[in-house]
Amino acid sequence: MNIVVCVKQTPARDSLLRVDAAGKWVSEDDLNFEINEPDAYALESGLQLKEQHGGEVTVLCAGPARAAQTIREALAKGADRAIHIAADHLGALDPLGLAKLMAAALRDEKPDLVLTGLQSDDLGYGQTGVILAELLGLPHATIIMQVEVEGGTLQVKRELEDGWFQHVAMPLPALLTIQSGISKLRYATLMGIKRAKTKPVRTVSAAELGDAATPVLEVARVYAPPRGKRTQLFDGDARESAARLVEKLRFEARVL
Repeated sequence: MNIVVCVKQTPARDSLLRVDAAGKWVSEDDLNFEINEPDAYALESGLQLKEQHGGEVTVLCAGPARAAQTIREALAKGADRAIHIAADHLGALDPLGLAKLMAAALRDEKPDLVLTGLQSDDLGYGQTGVILAELLGLPHATIIMQVEVEGGTLQVKRELEDGWFQHVAMPLPALLTIQSGISKLRYATLMGIKRAKTKPVRTVSAAELGDAATPVLEVARVYAPPRGKRTQLFDGDARESAARLVEKLRFEARVL
């Protein structure tokens, strides 16, 4: 199988975030970066399918020069090669623009299966994978919790609401967006880290891939949630006041 896994480099989840001077995004000074968590599960799914059915796993990553660290991590875990879309200002792209660049980079790859994370930890649009599927002309399914390949057919398990799941049969080639927690993530071995240094990485600039189109979505402002203290007194007996307090904590404060 020719499997392509799309990954993104995002700020580490324990990072201290500060809004930048322009008020459009967070300041990236002194931030640590790591592979986007849902994308890490997509990579693990691709590696498991490769181990079961053979073939190769190609990692596709768009980002500045620092994204090479995430690419090498994916290669160290077992991916065979990588495509790096070198772009310094991805924040100016909306999901459609980014998907167009990724589709152009995959034009000659002819993958049997494309895997992406369900959404990114930083922006959380949850749209790039689905738009990419449309641009590539591939059937797609989202929120995937299990993937099996039987001949030329995919058997996937989708997560729905309230503990419900949906089982779907799909043809190949296809695109799937993977939910976090689908399996246990592997660590890169010492041998894998050494091998990653010799695995091929093809770098293409965003300009080489053509126009990403004028963004149809723009971030107007990024700001920290306002903080404040409020006091509310409840009249009535203890039982009634306790019931009202629980209701406030559950539906307004959302801490229960």
